[in-house]
Amino acid sequence: MNKKLAAALSGGAVLVVALSGCSSSGDDKGPDPKLVAWAKKVCDAVPAQDAKIRSANASIASIATDSNLPPKSAQKTYAQAFQDLADGYKALADALGHAGAPPGIDDGAKRQQDAAKTLDGLSSSYVDLKKKVDGLDTKDQGKFAKGLKDVAAAQAEDVGKQSNSGTQALKRLEQGDVKAAMAEQPSCKVPAASGKAGATPRGTAG
Repeated sequence: MNKKLAAALSGGAVLVVALSGCSSSGDDKGPDPKLVAWAKKVCDAVPAQDAKIRSANASIASIATDSNLPPKSAQKTYAQAFQDLADGYKALADALGHAGAPPGIDDGAKRQQDAAKTLDGLSSSYVDLKKKVDGLDTKDQGKFAKGLKDVAAAQAEDVGKQSNSGTQALKRLEQGDVKAAMAEQPSCKVPAASGKAGATPRGTAG
């Protein structure tokens, strides 16, 4: 698999940063306490899933250009990475779902539901990827490489679209007071505080 396809398949990492990479606006008034409590429910799920998703993406990147890796080893690594990505985004979707609509926010329910739906969709895309990788022929390196490339090419567009729509949905969710409430949560500050190099290129909503 080449770097371009690997990047597309791991591009969903932007969503975690979009969800968690925001800083406080410095508003002295501060958000409603009920909204802060809501934000805590969402943000508390972020660090563990962020770590899982980053680790899975690192695994994909580490073997994406290694043409000498035995097919069975590559299959195992890709399958585990895709499963971890699916689990990570599913957990974030569940956290949003369990938190419910952000209180006191106009159109909050729709924004929350849209964001959860896109995270669920991205999770499903990675589940499909895992199934297809599990079904590849590992007895022949050439056939496996071609099969992996075909799977990646077919799925990369879908994953990319899911990532883009997810980023936009999270940006809509995080507008105004919701963003301020999330900025007060230590668990939502973790990725942004880990270093500018990691947060700046992908932190589209911060």
